[in-house]
Amino acid sequence: MTTTSRNVVSTLGADGKLTVELVEEEIADPVGHEVLLRIDAAAINPSDLGLMFGPALLDQAEFSPGKIVAPMPEAAVKALSGRVGDAIRVGNEGAGTVIAAGEEPEAQALIGKRVSGRPGGLFSNYRIADARTCMELPEDLPIESAAASFVNPMTAVCFVETMRQEGFKGLVHTAAASNLGQMLAKLCKEEGIPLVNVVRKPEQAEILRSIGMEHIVDSSQDDFNASLIEAIEATGALLAFDAIGGGNMASRLLSAMDAVCMKGAAYNRYGSEEMKKVYIYGTLDFGPTILDRSFGFTWDVSGWLVMRYFMSLPKDRQDWVRERIVKGLRSTFASKFKHRITLDELFQREVAIACNAKTTGEKYLLTPNG
Repeated sequence: MTTTSRNVVSTLGADGKLTVELVEEEIADPVGHEVLLRIDAAAINPSDLGLMFGPALLDQAEFSPGKIVAPMPEAAVKALSGRVGDAIRVGNEGAGTVIAAGEEPEAQALIGKRVSGRPGGLFSNYRIADARTCMELPEDLPIESAAASFVNPMTAVCFVETMRQEGFKGLVHTAAASNLGQMLAKLCKEEGIPLVNVVRKPEQAEILRSIGMEHIVDSSQDDFNASLIEAIEATGALLAFDAIGGGNMASRLLSAMDAVCMKGAAYNRYGSEEMKKVYIYGTLDFGPTILDRSFGFTWDVSGWLVMRYFMSLPKDRQDWVRERIVKGLRSTFASKFKHRITLDELFQREVAIACNAKTTGEKYLLTPNG
């Protein structure tokens, strides 16, 4: 027996055009540790949008049922030359019901259960996953939280794990009013971890104040640098996770950290001796990362990916992370979505453009099977 699934696939052509389309696939019955998921819902995260559309010029795209063809900026085509011709399935996380399973006991035990996982390609009707990587979910968990129970909650928990592992005592987070940012804020509040929340608009600051955040700085305000220094001094946060990537945000964070560390100290052309670090984990800005080197020499800027970090943890710690996530799915890690859309609606001009805007508070939930 086979199961027919429609899948969202993104392909960058040699002509510089990006094609996003629905492609049918025949899926064979699962074997061994495999399970077949009927996808109930999938969260549309910035990482999905980066893969699906990236910097494509959607306002110049050609739209037809189940297909979008959009030009890409010349610089982006050069930067993404490695994926030219590759048809990449989209959808990092979601929740589904196990409707068939391979013969292994771990797989058979999940039949009829709702699970989440990250097998990739979850913007689909059906998907094969490894039962050993699935996380069983409570049956009465709201579909929104079930669909977003993996990437953002795991990222928030692993931010905190990274901080502890590297000996830091507080965090700075950009794009802090996002779904992930709100989860991190709640987690840090529960754990007593000092957190500096960097936002880009006054209304985003209000979102964080409504959930009890104290240290909030707005990069659109003239006093941003002074406010950032004040917040870092109050929290002692010398580790930042930056969702922006491009531009000079990482540099401004390091400069503010160094200013705090040097406060009251004698001048030193090499800056403070305390380690200051920024992990770049997102690409809200596809431009180059600009460092103006106004922060001495004891610093680090590095990339960070949640699954690479998670897989580096010992198995007992991986199990603890999963347990911590499930424990908080109705509270700390509960998700809200503004819009629900089907696979076909994703290919409508207005929906695709609005979804790709990544507007705070306008998160989209994909329900592939209606």
